[in-house]
Amino acid sequence: MFNRGARKLAASVAALLLLLSGCGLFGKDGAVKEIDPPQDVSYLEEGQSLQKTTEKQKEEKNVNKATETVKRELYLIDKNGFVVPQTVELPKTDAVAKQVLEYLVEDGPVSEMLPNGFRAVLPADTRVLGVKLEKDGTIIADFSPEFANYRPEDEKKILQAITWTLTQFDNVKKVKIRINGYDQDVMPVNKTPIQDGVSRADGINIEASGVIDITNTHPVTVYFVAQQGSNTYYVPVTRRVSNKEKDDIVAAVNELIKGPSYGSGLLSEFQPDTQLLGKPKYEDGKVTLNFNEAIYGSNKKNVILDHVLNSLVLSLTEQKGIESVAITVNGKANLVKEDGKTLSEPVTRPENVNAESF
Repeated sequence: MFNRGARKLAASVAALLLLLSGCGLFGKDGAVKEIDPPQDVSYLEEGQSLQKTTEKQKEEKNVNKATETVKRELYLIDKNGFVVPQTVELPKTDAVAKQVLEYLVEDGPVSEMLPNGFRAVLPADTRVLGVKLEKDGTIIADFSPEFANYRPEDEKKILQAITWTLTQFDNVKKVKIRINGYDQDVMPVNKTPIQDGVSRADGINIEASGVIDITNTHPVTVYFVAQQGSNTYYVPVTRRVSNKEKDDIVAAVNELIKGPSYGSGLLSEFQPDTQLLGKPKYEDGKVTLNFNEAIYGSNKKNVILDHVLNSLVLSLTEQKGIESVAITVNGKANLVKEDGKTLSEPVTRPENVNAESF
């Protein structure tokens, strides 16, 4: 009986080995292959409970998730009253549109990250009740009744800040407002029109002084420089230019050369005698500008100032279809940046405006 049992055991072991080799746990030569343990398996030390280990894992996952951040642009109000983009690190979330609006609320989560001289735009205690994106690219932001508790002089700034903050996302084209679930055709205090939605085409920090007949003009947005202490940042300003100027690239460059309005608190490093030599060339998203030597604005040979270059790139890439800017002087591409590097390639718009580094 013992021999018969031994034969049965040997046969069983042989069958098991054959089965295992077919499952791939053994190599063709019979060598054992190492198998990685499952990533979600925990090995308990003596006396350690499974429940405590699972709870610890959850805590670690939550901590790791909470520390994931992403850069977003929030449009805030600076010391001069301009609506200005500031790039900040926000916790990563799927509800990005709702999140950026919540970070526009005064005394809200943005309070600890506000740059000096800046303030949030939405009234304190405002809650974002919901955000809905329509197929046509219109996003509807629904706010609690506290949304209406703002100063009349802030109304357009609030509408612009909401619009430009939300339209940083490619699939958002225009913005509509609801309060407590009800559509708003106008803003609640000064009745600024909203109608079927507000877009970037409606402008930001709009300057209309000196414009006699606004019906014969169109908007162009350019970026000037502002400074708060050691912090330098770029401010978008929308101006009305004559409809006689058919080329918006030329119009934007001319407005940059003209410089900011007196008393605005904004700065420009463009030399007043800077001129475009010939018509800008546009091809496949790249625009090439040919300037006279006044574009240098520096005693150093062939050096273009950073603020001049950045203002040009931000202003022109704000226009539809323009992705990069190339600059020549008297037809030659031999410019040098302030850091000594040759400006040999077209410059693209930064992913985030007014981040720590441009």
